[in-house]
Order: sequence, then structure tokens, then C-alpha cells
Amino acid sequence: MLNFKNILSLILILIVCEKILSQTDSIEVYLIDAYCTREIPYIFKLSFYTSDVCKSKVIIEDKYEFGVSYEPTDLHKTDIALSNLVFEDNIVDFVIITETDSGVINKSEIFDFDLPFEPQIKEGSDWITLCLFGSSIFLIPYPSYAVESQQSYFSLTKEIPVISFRSKSLNYPSAYLSFEYSYIFNAEDPGYLRAGYKKIFEIPGVEYISPGISLYTNFDTNVGISPEFSIGLFTIKDTFTMYVRCRSNFTFHSSGSNFQEVYIGFYSGLFSLYLD
Repeated sequence: MLNFKNILSLILILIVCEKILSQTDSIEVYLIDAYCTREIPYIFKLSFYTSDVCKSKVIIEDKYEFGVSYEPTDLHKTDIALSNLVFEDNIVDFVIITETDSGVINKSEIFDFDLPFEPQIKEGSDWITLCLFGSSIFLIPYPSYAVESQQSYFSLTKEIPVISFRSKSLNYPSAYLSFEYSYIFNAEDPGYLRAGYKKIFEIPGVEYISPGISLYTNFDTNVGISPEFSIGLFTIKDTFTMYVRCRSNFTFHSSGSNFQEVYIGFYSGLFSLYLD
């Protein structure tokens, strides 16, 4: 028969086993929401359940730490302002740290969320280099080749996206409206102003393909419409995309002329107004 000492020893063993088992149990994290709002100020909305009551905090990009639940609970929720944080990419990683009453700490798997804006690099020479490069790309026109009435001409073109429409991928807008000016050297009608609409489809193998259409005028006898097709080839500093564009121009005016163009350019949405 069990005496008092044996019963006490058994109870102590059970208590120790329970403590050991409780320390090895991990807390599971179940995300409810993890997204950034689309309007300024940008707010990271985070909510999640845990498999047991605990305190919690979140660490963003291995450098920004924010408390979530300061008292034990199984439902956790917080809003974090992102305006003063610096990110290097549109995809932001984060992990959730939980702590039980007994002091057991668990780390979740790596989660992520998308930023609805292009991150700005604010560090030293990289920022200066990007500004200088961006200014040069923004100001310099692109070389192009125009063919009119079996005559070929060299030309310069400058396109500025003015309104962009957001897409789900956030790499590129779903479409954009632009103004464009072309000067065709040695042509009878050298200057053309355009207003156009460009649709963007992201596809594997290249950055994107983009059909579009523009209305153009030389402020004289040549007014018409221009269907076009562009291929985004590669990005530079994750901000500018080099593309090749082919375009045909069909005049509405009896005194005007049709002509074709091929040119290279750089796309960037940095200077565009974004709409949802």
C-alpha cells in the first residue's frame, strides 16, 4: 500500500512533469488580418488568435519592435503607423513573439504584407545616387526611329505618366494616363503632342507587356490616333523599367500623313498621381 511519503513523491513527480510539458508546448499563431491601409497615413493593421492566452509583440523586418498585447489574451490586435519607418522593398516581413505567464517565449513563422507605395531609400549615397539618376531619367528624352512615306527620321520623345491606377501586385499600376512630346528631326511636321492610355499586364519572362492608344496633334494639319505596344524589359534600381515600344500613327486630316515609330524608354511611376 502507498504510504504518505509515496503519495507526496507521486504528487511532486506529477507537478514536475506538468511543468516540463507546459514548457515544451508551443503557442500557435493564427492570422486574422495583416495588411497596410491604402491611404495616407499608412497604417499596418494586425490581428491574430493564439492557441493559448499569452502576451505578444511583433518585430517588423528584424529591426522594428512593437508591443501588441501587454496582458495575457488569446485575441490580439494592434495598429502600427508606418510613416516614419524605412523599408527596402514592397514586401515587408514580420514575426510574432508570444510569452506565456510562465515565461515561455515562442516565435512564429515569418509572415509578410504588401506596401501600397514605393519605399524611399533614405540612407547616404544610395539616396543621392537614386535622386541623381532619377532626375536624369526624368529630364532626358528617349531616342526613337520614325518612318514616314518611306523616309526614315531620328527623333526624341519624352513621356510623363500623370495618373496611375493601382493594381493588386503593387509592382506596376494596372494602367496609366500620360502626356508625351516627340520631335522628329528633318521632318516636315517635326513636333507632336500626345495624350494616351496604357494598360499594363505583368507576365513571366519580362517585366510587363503594355498595349495602349493615344491621340496626337502637331497643332497644324496632322491630328490622329496612335495604337501602340510596349514590352518592359528590366528594372534599374527597382524604380525605372526600360521598355521598347512600337507605334503606328493614323491621321484624321486629309492633309496629314501616317507614320510609324520604334523607340526605347524608361517607365517610372514616381511622378504619377495614384488612384484606386
